[in-house]
Amino acid sequence: MIINSVRQTIKRENLIEKNDKILIALSGGPDSICLLDIMIKLKDEYNLTLYAAHLNHRIRGIDAQEDSLFCQKICKKNNVTFFVKNIDIPELAVQQSRGVEEVARDVRYDMFFDIKNKLGINKIAVAHNLDDQAETMLMKMFRGSGIQGLRGIDYKRKDGIIRPLLDIYKSQINEYCDVNNLNPRIDKTNFESDYSRNKVRLDLIPYIENNYCENIKQILSRTANVIRDDYNYIEEVSKEHYELLVKNKSDDEIILDLPLLKNTDTAIQKRVIRLAILDIIGNLNNIENVHIVDSLSLLEKSDGKIINLPKNLKAYIKNEDYVITTKNQENEEITYEYNIEINGKTVVNEIGLTVTTSVLPAKDSLALPVSKYIKVFDYDKIVGSLYVRSRKIGDKLSPIGLTGTKKIKDILINKKIPADTKYMFPIISDDEQILWLLGYRISENYKIDDSTQRVIRIQLEYDDDRRNIVEKFI
Repeated sequence: MIINSVRQTIKRENLIEKNDKILIALSGGPDSICLLDIMIKLKDEYNLTLYAAHLNHRIRGIDAQEDSLFCQKICKKNNVTFFVKNIDIPELAVQQSRGVEEVARDVRYDMFFDIKNKLGINKIAVAHNLDDQAETMLMKMFRGSGIQGLRGIDYKRKDGIIRPLLDIYKSQINEYCDVNNLNPRIDKTNFESDYSRNKVRLDLIPYIENNYCENIKQILSRTANVIRDDYNYIEEVSKEHYELLVKNKSDDEIILDLPLLKNTDTAIQKRVIRLAILDIIGNLNNIENVHIVDSLSLLEKSDGKIINLPKNLKAYIKNEDYVITTKNQENEEITYEYNIEINGKTVVNEIGLTVTTSVLPAKDSLALPVSKYIKVFDYDKIVGSLYVRSRKIGDKLSPIGLTGTKKIKDILINKKIPADTKYMFPIISDDEQILWLLGYRISENYKIDDSTQRVIRIQLEYDDDRRNIVEKFI
C-alpha cells in the first residue's frame, strides 16, 4: 500500500519527526493532492500541524482560478490552514525579462519560505515522485551535468524541503487518487509534447520501457541515490577546502587565496567556485558548468581579464587574490564584434560560437537545408563586410513577412530571454543593416527572390554547454 511505502521513506530518510509543523506545496494536481491526503492520514501518528499553500499563477486563465478554488475547498474540508497567493506570472516574467517557468518557481518558493518563517513552520513538503526523479536524471544527462546534477532530486534539503513521495511511481499516485475519490485537477499541458520534459515523459521513457528496459525509472532513481552518496562526501571535502581558501568574505564579494586555489584539484576548484557563488547570491539558478569552467580559465590567463557571469556576478584576479563579486553592477554586458570570413569559419570566443559561411550560385540554394541555426541570404544585397556581433543601442531589424522594423531589444524581451543571457544571441549584420538575429526571422531586405544570382549560407554552431543555454529560448 502506498502509505506504507511513504512511511518507509519517511523513516529511512528521517523526513518527519513528532510534532513537526509542515507546509504542503499544493498545486491541485494528482501529486500534491495525494501528498496532502497522506499527510492528513499521518497527522495523528506524528502529531503534525499541517498547512497548505497554493500559487494562482494565472498562466492557464480560468483553469488556474479553478485550481485555486479546488485547493481551498479541499483544505477547508480537512481543516488544513490554507494560504493562496495571486500573481500574474506571465506579466511578471516580461517585466523581469525571464522565463515564465523560472519566475513561477521563484515566486512559489519565496511564498513557501515566507509562510514558513512567519509561522515557525519547520518543514515544506513537495510532491516530487519517482517518475520526476527519472525524468530529471535523463534531462541532466542530456545537458552534460556532472555528479551534482546527476544526484537527482534530494529527499530533503537543509532549508526544510522534504519529498515524501520520491519513491512512489506516478501510476501509483494516480491509482491512489482514483481509489480515494480525490478527483485532482489535471493540467492539460502535461500531456502535450511541446516541451522538452514532456517529450521525455510521454515519448522517450515509454520507448525505453517498451524496447530496452522496463525498469528504467527504478534504475535511474537507484543510480541517483548512489551518485548522491558520492556527491555528499565530495561536497563535505570541498567545504573544508573552501574554508581554507577564503581570505575575505562579505555579502557581495568573496576573495579566495589564488596560489592555494591553483594547487587544488580541478574537481574541488569547481565546487569551491560554486560555494562562493552560493555564499553571495544564495542559489545556483542559471549557473551552468560552462560558467564555472569560464571562471576557472582565469587560472591559466589572468592579465586583467574579467569573466562576466549570470546574476550580475563577475570573477577576476587581482595580485594574489581570486575575486568573485557583484560589486559595480553597472558594468556593461559582454560585447563583441568580428568580421565574418567569407567561405570560411569565424570563432566568437566570448560565446563559444563558430560562424561558417559559404557562397554559391542561387540555382544551388534550393538544395540547402535551413534551420534555426542555418539561414541563407542574397549575397549581392550585402553592403560592405559581414559581422557577427552583440547588440547595440537602437538596433532594429526588418523581419521577413512583416511591415516596418522591430527593435532587437523588444524582440529579446518578448522571447523572455534573461538579461544576463541576451549577449549569447548574436546579430549578423553588414555595414548598414541587420540580416539576422539568432532565434528570430531574417531580414526582409536580404531574402532570396527571383533576381538573386548568388546566395550566402550562414551556419551558427555553439559548443555543447552554451548551446544548452541558448536552446531554451529558440
